[in-house]
Amino acid sequence: MLSTKIVCTIGPASDTSEVLEDLAEAGMNVARLNFSHGTHTSHKKIIKQIHELNQSRKFPIAIMLDTQGPEIRTGNEKSALKSKEIVTVSCPPFKENEGNIHVNYPALKSDLKPGNYISLDSGLVKLKVIGKHKKGLKCEVIDGGIVNGHRHVNLPGTVVKLPGITKNDKRDILFGIKHKVNFIALSFVRNSETIKEVRKLLGKHAEHTEIIAKVENLEGVERLEEIVKEADGVMVARGDLGIEVELEEVPQIQRRIAFLCAKYGKRSIVATHMLESMIEHPVPTRAEVTDVANAIFEESDAIMLSGETSIGNYPVRSVETLKRIAKHTEIFPGVNFSKNLIMEKNGQHLAASAIQIASDLKIRAAVVITRNGRGARYLSNLRPHGIIIYSFTENADVLTSNVLYRGVYPFLLKLKKNPEDNIQDALKMLKDTRNFNSNEQVIVLANILTGEGFNTSLQVRTIPSD
Repeated sequence: MLSTKIVCTIGPASDTSEVLEDLAEAGMNVARLNFSHGTHTSHKKIIKQIHELNQSRKFPIAIMLDTQGPEIRTGNEKSALKSKEIVTVSCPPFKENEGNIHVNYPALKSDLKPGNYISLDSGLVKLKVIGKHKKGLKCEVIDGGIVNGHRHVNLPGTVVKLPGITKNDKRDILFGIKHKVNFIALSFVRNSETIKEVRKLLGKHAEHTEIIAKVENLEGVERLEEIVKEADGVMVARGDLGIEVELEEVPQIQRRIAFLCAKYGKRSIVATHMLESMIEHPVPTRAEVTDVANAIFEESDAIMLSGETSIGNYPVRSVETLKRIAKHTEIFPGVNFSKNLIMEKNGQHLAASAIQIASDLKIRAAVVITRNGRGARYLSNLRPHGIIIYSFTENADVLTSNVLYRGVYPFLLKLKKNPEDNIQDALKMLKDTRNFNSNEQVIVLANILTGEGFNTSLQVRTIPSD
């Protein structure tokens, strides 16, 4: 079984029950719903399909809601821009035919000065500010092209005056809570305050709805450590990030995110352009294969497909390819950033002892019985090589949140009053469903009943023979 989890973006190429089931069989662990596209009605349909799919699956598919975030976009007009051409970029308030390009950011004229750049349509078209104009900005076209309506706008190196979370994002998040999504991926996170605001919005659901901060601009990079500390996980969104910072800086930022997530025991996701060529072609480039392998060597919790599974010609084959690369790469040890893990909790120290014993005794599985998911998280934080973690819980929210954790495979188990009964039921379930041999050893983290009440224990147990 893979330690690295696979996140798939769902879209027109994959939003039917049949394709969702094929993706799950191919290796999808988490379904990502991109709220920059679609409607609540279309997303609700996909959520319903996944919940129905999970009723027949041994391991559930978790659901990630990805917010649109405080985006800047062009107007509805279509523009053909030629290199070295001088154009006018206007900002609100503007009239319909003012300027060559409309941008929906009111502070554009005041925030930018000559020498700044404007990137349009994910960086395909690039403008350089050369002066101000009563309608907005005068710009020289550096890289020309066709700009269709409602295209994404990036302002590299500019601190934008936008809210951390928009009214639309709040509505989408509340919709997600109502329909039981498991993860909230926050777009364009610039500081830890946005994460705190969303946690407050989640209210009682915050305990089991984990927040993934997407780092995709310079401000987010500059405040990376505070973001990692506050979030439950971080996604390196390399598409927008590669526009906001110099391209050559992206690999170092990705590596730094992996290091900090390992240090603070947080989930890490590498996203964008993993197998981009498979949107149109049945096989990836060799460079893409190496890129995926590097993310796995960095011991990321998950790797994510975007256009490959949402609009691509080969959504299922893309997942199969990703799984094959991961399976072969995981044979080799990773970078071991987890050696820098800050272990402030007793449970984390106990988990470290469990992994050390399992490694010394060449035990291939760790079993954790957990009501709140912390035990599984402590074990996953250590990024153990060659050891699969099986978590057993009676809480459905904990079950699906564990899906994203590196190396963790969760089971739903009705817990009994006697802790020993829970251990025996878990071991029997492993034997019946995961092909464990009788008398095979596993490491177990679970409560035991002592004269002082319930205490967490670390045990080496054997799979029962009957």
